[in-house]
Amino acid sequence: MQALMTDDVATRPETGNAETSTPLRRAITGRLLFLFILGDVLGAGIYALVGEMAGKVGGAIWVPLLAALVMALLTAGSYSELVTKYPQAGGAAVFAARAYRSSPVSFLVGFCMLAAGVTSAAGLSLAFAGDYLKAFWDVPTTPAALVFLVAVALLNARGIRESLGANVVMTVIEVSGLVLVVVLAGLVLGRGDGEPHRVIEFDESATPAFAVLAAAVLAYYSFMGFETSANMAEEMRDARRVYPKALFGALLTAGVVYMLVGLGVSIVAPPEQLASSSGPLLEVVSIADVGVPERLFSLIALIAVANGALLTMIMASRLTFGMARDGLLPSMLARVLPGRRTPWAAIVATTAIAMILAATGSVAELAETVVLLLLFVFLSTNVAVLVLRRDVVDADHFRVWTIVPVLAVGTCILLMTQQSAATWLRAGVLIAVGLVLFVLARVTGSGGRGRAPGSGGTDADGTSDSGSATASQPTQDR
Repeated sequence: MQALMTDDVATRPETGNAETSTPLRRAITGRLLFLFILGDVLGAGIYALVGEMAGKVGGAIWVPLLAALVMALLTAGSYSELVTKYPQAGGAAVFAARAYRSSPVSFLVGFCMLAAGVTSAAGLSLAFAGDYLKAFWDVPTTPAALVFLVAVALLNARGIRESLGANVVMTVIEVSGLVLVVVLAGLVLGRGDGEPHRVIEFDESATPAFAVLAAAVLAYYSFMGFETSANMAEEMRDARRVYPKALFGALLTAGVVYMLVGLGVSIVAPPEQLASSSGPLLEVVSIADVGVPERLFSLIALIAVANGALLTMIMASRLTFGMARDGLLPSMLARVLPGRRTPWAAIVATTAIAMILAATGSVAELAETVVLLLLFVFLSTNVAVLVLRRDVVDADHFRVWTIVPVLAVGTCILLMTQQSAATWLRAGVLIAVGLVLFVLARVTGSGGRGRAPGSGGTDADGTSDSGSATASQPTQDR
């Protein structure tokens, strides 16, 4: 994939860079990174959204899934270039600060990412504690969601390797569930009960192009999660070499699995039956009728939701750590556990916010803002990769074709036009809150000196790390 997406690679020998100094432990290998991204992408979305996609597009569910995969790969190209060029915690906020030279803009980009992540985790906690959990234990939803978030925080604080080790197990389970759906669909087709012609049928009540676009918005949500990997850059081993391979490999793997699932469910069940079900994959199990317990999918869904919440909170805590270290949030949030070397203060803060959101909102209310907030982040990142072509760093890094981020900007704008007014209002309120927090931090001085990401950091105890400032500063070529 890198060979297909690259038109030029910097060839200067590597000297100083962000990989030489960090208080975080470098424990993420290429294989762990691949599974991290795959587990984050293959979350709860595909288990719940296949039916809604069928309701919009008809039997050709694989078409919007393919369109969403292409859109995600475009933005992934920009992430690959920027992460390998600036391998630092902070992700999109780092890129925005370097590109736009504006602390407020950098803060808003990082805050949108942070708000989307914490909001998503809160919604996932409610989904975990809802009907899926009630299939096994009838417990109150909100208290169970809060306990779940505490458990996620404890695993996150224990260590990145332990967290990603749990992710490996959960990813294998959730992928196995999707593979089982494909196998069951094959069995149904093999015994002559399936309807393969449905995979090329579109909803007759809508123009196919508009139906695909409407369904692609839902499908795009199913691919979200890959962007969280940018915040793990300081904990990767040889980020410049492994990141593009892991990112593109995970997205392509997820895309293949999703399209096979889309083909399978369409062959087995009519779109109207899928659209009317809150558990569309269970329809496949029921129709196949080969002795697979239906409660098995409740368990698999629980694991998928739990995995998504864990990976999202890992991202949110690392993003908070990066923004705090760079002066965009209070410096105390950059403190790490001396032994574990995990960002404990950021984990506590993001978990507390997620618990408040889970206690005061519903799954639908919390989920609706996530896509739009991330589209703002993606738009910023795709523009930033073009602006930062003027920067030259003394290290080899991935370079994407120029047309790729241009096309990615177009897809972000297109998907934004599909959002409702209510979603825009909710996102606007969150962004306004972020602006108020930023102004208060500047007025009170609690946000540090307002350094742009990459211009310096903090040690594990929150003190200034001027030594890393020189190491992470790129060479300017104007």
